Amino acid sequence: MATTSRRSLLLATGSVLALAGCGFKLRQAPDFAFQTIAMPTNTAYLNQLHRAIGISGKLKVLPMAEVDQAETVFEVLGETRDRLVLSTNSAGQVREMQLFLRVRFKLRTPAGKELIPPSEMMQSRDITYNETAALAKESEEQLLYRDMVNDIVQQTLRRLAAVKAI
Repeated sequence: MATTSRRSLLLATGSVLALAGCGFKLRQAPDFAFQTIAMPTNTAYLNQLHRAIGISGKLKVLPMAEVDQAETVFEVLGETRDRLVLSTNSAGQVREMQLFLRVRFKLRTPAGKELIPPSEMMQSRDITYNETAALAKESEEQLLYRDMVNDIVQQTLRRLAAVKAI
């Protein structure tokens, strides 16, 4: 009986040490080289980015009207949503489409020094299409765009955190 409990204790200790030594660590909010950022909030991407920055709690977002008080300025140069038909059936009806979301942005200081030069991030998703379920496919398309926005927001946060000095 004592040997069984000793083996169980050794097995439990060994598994705890293995997990501790594997390097697993939960994702944490990024650290930024600046404290304030001015950005507009007039698109879904910018609203989601504003929300994600607010959740991190490490950066204060200022409206564009207060750009002179910010350390950095985030400018969106373009945000486009596109569709590309991938395949059609014999009657010429669309069967598959590819959705694209492209965001172009740059980060600069109020004085004009570029911290992140004009950059583009792009996401794409494939979707099947059926005319008889057009309303459902429209909802699915919106969900896919929302997912792409979330992915690009996370990539943008990592790019902002990569700036090491102002």
